[in-house]
Amino acid sequence: MECPIIPGCVTEGDTVEEALANIREAIEGLVETRRELGLPETLKMQYVEV
Repeated sequence: MECPIIPGCVTEGDTVEEALANIREAIEGLVETRRELGLPETLKMQYVEV
């Protein structure tokens, strides 16, 4: 699984359900770390046409 808005946020699992649980845990860890650092909890994504 990959979370495209978070570069490098990639996980694996033996099943789809396990992979989804792992990516949720990774995203929750990111949000928690951003809170601790005083950063906004959300990330913004902007598309640029080339």
